[in-house]
Amino acid sequence: MAQKFRIVIVGGGVAGLALATRLGNSVGRSGRAEITLVDKSFAHVWKPMLHCFAAGTAANENDRISFMSQASRHHFEFWPGEITALDRKAKTISLAPIKDPQTGELVVDARTLGYDAVVLSIGSRANDFGTPGVAEHCMFIDNLVDANGFNDRFRMELLRAFANHQELDIAIVGGGATGTQLAAELHKALDLASLYSFGEKPPKLRITLLEAGPRILPAFPESVSDAAVTQLEAIGVEVRAGAMVSGADENGFILKDGSRVPATLRVWAAGVKAPDVTKQFGGLKLSRSGQLEVRPTLQVMEDDNIFAMGDCAFIAEKPVAPTAQAARQQAHHLARALPAWMMSGQKLPAFTFHNKGAVVALGDYNGWGTFPGGTVFGGGWLHGLSARMVHLMLYRQHQFELYGPVRGTISCLVDWLDVFVRPSVRLD
Repeated sequence: MAQKFRIVIVGGGVAGLALATRLGNSVGRSGRAEITLVDKSFAHVWKPMLHCFAAGTAANENDRISFMSQASRHHFEFWPGEITALDRKAKTISLAPIKDPQTGELVVDARTLGYDAVVLSIGSRANDFGTPGVAEHCMFIDNLVDANGFNDRFRMELLRAFANHQELDIAIVGGGATGTQLAAELHKALDLASLYSFGEKPPKLRITLLEAGPRILPAFPESVSDAAVTQLEAIGVEVRAGAMVSGADENGFILKDGSRVPATLRVWAAGVKAPDVTKQFGGLKLSRSGQLEVRPTLQVMEDDNIFAMGDCAFIAEKPVAPTAQAARQQAHHLARALPAWMMSGQKLPAFTFHNKGAVVALGDYNGWGTFPGGTVFGGGWLHGLSARMVHLMLYRQHQFELYGPVRGTISCLVDWLDVFVRPSVRLD
């Protein structure tokens, strides 16, 4: 019996899980191919919601999608592990050993996994640009593991501030969507914490948002940046544009002008670069930020059997911004194109990005969106309800795509019930 064509997808983010699900439902279900998804976590979250997990305001466990459950329902396999290398000649990827996070005990040895085609969708991480002290003294929220780690630390420091009647200082570097939304979400977390304060007055949360450029949210029109600053300042966030960070230590950040920003918790959310592991992928050509250079077909320059999509890919002929929107479209493109290429060697079509605009939501406080032509909506009336609804609809679209119509509807109902029940629960 001939061996099935092996497609390995590395990375279970927006693009990776969407591709695994679609291919599983087509060539996996029919038995024409063996689809394997690899990720270092056991659950998927929608990356634009990572700041909610970091702040602890994500509604419930329904916002996490188990890779194992998704695999069993959609005809693909899931392997836990973190990629460490790619051998183009042997057509294998290497996975790091898995250790118990509590004891450090080895659970699973390092492994190799063979492929006939591999799709790299390992996302991106913040870029510290080699700034002294950042790697040692700052936290990142590039993935669910990071977000959960930050939330653990945030809860402990919040508890300490409650007990000692102290202020909690948090400084966030990076005025893009991640840093800006995190600043608002942390204030929302404090509002929720006040419901369970046992009569104690909640501690003062002092957040400073540092942006090296002239304004926050540079991907949006200037009017949105100005409105976001106004809203953030209204809830107590100090926004400092033109603040270039030159170093970090255990007490805060040092700015280029020599001044200091004290902070108990220090978050780095500036810049975008591919994970450093791309340097271990058999000498594949990389962009300046470490992304894998790909052709319009999303194949890397040197190998027809290696694909890259999402934040870790750089289309040399026509670059696309590293957004969830672009990643999702690339996953859909490959889901349509790979079966015919795999079975009959049909030529792969070029990927074309269709910009549908952008949206940013500052918790429950406000939100704005832009259409491709630059028209702005949201803000003002009802605190930007229209933009926040669009942000929610994009998330629901993602859930429906992965769950299907029945489970997607149930998921929405569970979330809505949680919204109605949760505010009525008080422990004071």
